[in-house]
Amino acid sequence: MKAPGKQMELKDNLFNRALFGDDFKWGVSTAAYQIEGGHDAHGKGPSVWDVFTAKSGAIPSGHHGNTACDFYNTYPQDIAVLKELGIPNFRFSLSWSRIIPAGTGEVNEHGIDFYNRVIDTCLANGIEPWVTLYHWDLPHELDLKGGWANREVVEWFKEFVQVCAKAFGDRVKYWMVMNEPMVFTGAGYFLGLHAPGKKGLNNFLPAVHHAVLAMAEGGRTLRSLLPDAQIGTTFSCSHIEPYTSGRKDVVAARRVDALLNRLFIEPILGMGYPEEDLPVAKKLKKYMKPGDSGLMQFDFDFIGIQNYTREIVKHSIFVPYLNAVLVKAENRKVPLTAMGWEIYPPAIYHMLKKYAEYENMPKLYITENGVAFPDTAVGGKVNDPERIHYIKSHLRQVLRAKEEGVDVQGYFVWTLLDNFEWAEGYHPRFGLVHVDFETQQRIIKSSGHWYKAFLNG
Repeated sequence: MKAPGKQMELKDNLFNRALFGDDFKWGVSTAAYQIEGGHDAHGKGPSVWDVFTAKSGAIPSGHHGNTACDFYNTYPQDIAVLKELGIPNFRFSLSWSRIIPAGTGEVNEHGIDFYNRVIDTCLANGIEPWVTLYHWDLPHELDLKGGWANREVVEWFKEFVQVCAKAFGDRVKYWMVMNEPMVFTGAGYFLGLHAPGKKGLNNFLPAVHHAVLAMAEGGRTLRSLLPDAQIGTTFSCSHIEPYTSGRKDVVAARRVDALLNRLFIEPILGMGYPEEDLPVAKKLKKYMKPGDSGLMQFDFDFIGIQNYTREIVKHSIFVPYLNAVLVKAENRKVPLTAMGWEIYPPAIYHMLKKYAEYENMPKLYITENGVAFPDTAVGGKVNDPERIHYIKSHLRQVLRAKEEGVDVQGYFVWTLLDNFEWAEGYHPRFGLVHVDFETQQRIIKSSGHWYKAFLNG
């Protein structure tokens, strides 16, 4: 039995960044509300997440992001960790309510100064900043006006984009307009599980359409102000398979795929909403105005794919609009993460292939991929071999897609630090770096040391 093990070890030793090419981008991704803290520091206004997490029972154990990882104060040390690990690209988001506290109008120069310091510290350490403009933390004042369900949000967002482009565009080359619009509209405006906690189709459908319009308008605004920038946006996606080969399950899987994987990318590409496979999308016509079909399109320089798992779908007469239900991973007796998601590395390969099939699809980056496990610190160390295996096995699938001709040009681990994980609070730990949220002590996990070795290999 020893020989095969040694052979496998040799193969792992030969698996390194060089296989992906010299121009392949490597990094980690984070989000403002999940790491910054400083929720009311230096003029910052409240976001929908500040308000949502303050509601009793909204988040397990009453968790919130008021302090989170305290990145607002610890950013020099955390960027130093990036340098120590040899991670050349750092994706982070800008808090809209830190920059424009009311969402529109007066700019908070303290917020501008903070992000200038983050960007300058990255560059001083040889790290390329990749900025996400919107990662879910809408200013609360705009939510009081309807938030994403109000068409005026397109102009509010455009104003925010203009401020950020003028403030940071001289140093930031890589921009992502939005993070996972399907998640913040679905969980925040249909299911009510995320901020701002709204429910129902009458909230969800206008939020979807306005997010599509704002995403394209954000791209156009960046292009007009920063013609040399690389402009992208990111989409969550899950590989979808039917529970059986029966017609009803196949149709159900097609509907779920249209909802989770196609609802936002296709209008951006000029294809309109996927009404044929997702009949409820026809209701979006109610919110469309003349000329919207053109305004929904934008030629991004890149698309960010964010994949963690696959979903198995079966027909259900009890679920309105979709007639479909997800078969829980825990009921399928498959390997699970701390989020209850199936560990299925080929999912990322399938999603890369799926997106690459679209006509005129620009280059792709994996802008998020990672895993949560119940990591614990023992003797000042955190050993997480399962995460190393997860990342390595997913990278093999990315390489597989690349070798088959998919134009994938980068991979970003989610995430640098254990952080506030939205509706799950602080229980799931995704980081390459362990955070003690009582003391803010950081410990680089064995996965962080592995990533360093991989990048230096």
